[in-house]
Amino acid sequence: MKNPYAPGAGDYPRDLVGYGAAPPNPRWPGDAAIAVQIVLNYEEGGENSILHGDAGSEAYLTEVVGTQSWPGMRNLSVESQYDYGARAGFWRIHRELTGRSIPITVYAVTMALARNPDAAKAMVAAEWEIASHAMRWIDYRDMPEEEERRQIAASIALQEAVTGTRPVGWYTGRFSANTKRLVSEAGGFLYLADSYADDLPYWEEVAPGRWELIVPYTLDNNDMRFGTQQGFNTGEDFARYLIDAFDVLHHEGLAGSPKMMSVGLHCRLVGRPGRLAGLRRFLDHAQRKERVWFCRRADIARHWRQHFPR
Repeated sequence: MKNPYAPGAGDYPRDLVGYGAAPPNPRWPGDAAIAVQIVLNYEEGGENSILHGDAGSEAYLTEVVGTQSWPGMRNLSVESQYDYGARAGFWRIHRELTGRSIPITVYAVTMALARNPDAAKAMVAAEWEIASHAMRWIDYRDMPEEEERRQIAASIALQEAVTGTRPVGWYTGRFSANTKRLVSEAGGFLYLADSYADDLPYWEEVAPGRWELIVPYTLDNNDMRFGTQQGFNTGEDFARYLIDAFDVLHHEGLAGSPKMMSVGLHCRLVGRPGRLAGLRRFLDHAQRKERVWFCRRADIARHWRQHFPR
């Protein structure tokens, strides 16, 4: 019987094969066994709020798991949790990472970034990559295509006005079926990141004849699990998971199959003191190891484009 589900047998849009049993050796700079890429999500001031013209308050990734949106009302408790991220959490994380001279990528919600110019200046001064996290920290899945296209263009223009440069990377997070295609149409991006499909970058046809480099992100090596069910409870939980993930990937790299490790942070989550202690344990561990490349996502994208062009 002919296999009707074999790759290439139909127009099934998903790629379940990827690199298979023999992923390419990325040949990271310095013969690194692992590329460690830290992302700081800057979202505070761009979340759902009737102050921003939304139907209700924010309910996602708060201190109280299961928080519900309040239609037509402000939730001052949730707002103050987000405020903490911008007022205190960001600066605690900034001090930790700049003190270690670790380059990172910021996923910056443009509205949020524009509301805190001092934070934006600090990111630029630290030579952090500022990738776009869309105009708003909202769910784009049901947004009309033309409105999402308009917001993408406005986000790019506003980020350039606030930081002096336009983004070269894009991650919406709660993205729509149109997002990758619309960002590709906007043009000028080294990579897109709305994927969790691999431990290495890969090329994807996001529209007929339109290929983009995907630098996949992570939802497991991510402090967002402090705000979800069955997530992290303590800084030690976070540290242990990151260290275990690092050790497995580092071992694979030393054995001849290097990978990338993404780590996701949020100002209002790991910016809390008890959680930052867990991040410190992980960074102490990773910085003691040999052949580790701490880098920005744009650095990975440029490297991949040079060595593995489409």
